[in-house]
Amino acid sequence: MQTRRSFDQEDVAISAFHSLCEGVRGGRFPELSHREDLWSLLVVITARKTSAKLRGESALKRGGANTPAEVDLSSLLGTEPTPEFAAELADESERLLQILDDEDLRAIAIRKLEGYQNREIADEVGCALRTVERRLALIRQAWSEFEP
Repeated sequence: MQTRRSFDQEDVAISAFHSLCEGVRGGRFPELSHREDLWSLLVVITARKTSAKLRGESALKRGGANTPAEVDLSSLLGTEPTPEFAAELADESERLLQILDDEDLRAIAIRKLEGYQNREIADEVGCALRTVERRLALIRQAWSEFEP
């Protein structure tokens, strides 16, 4: 008899996305400089969460003898985000941008989320690199203080 897992792909994806948002709000990922960095980080977080869930499910006290020891993570992690996940990401991004009451902060946040380097943002918005860094710190602070 095979035991049923108490989690699914959506549970892991939501948990990973939540951890990513909390990490960004907490300033734990200051070097997200490209869109690819964001997706790579999200894949790593998701893989770790999946692995932790599988370890928990395979624990002997959870009937581990009946749970497969290894699962192909590619079945849980696709190479592209699902449309549902992309929609959740867009909704969360919009919600976070609405927290910022200054148009300059929103513009900087959008460029950072699009993968621009701090220097590129400074050149594009016409300010000093240090100004961009200070504003990014303000953005992180605003996001870390926000309670959904």
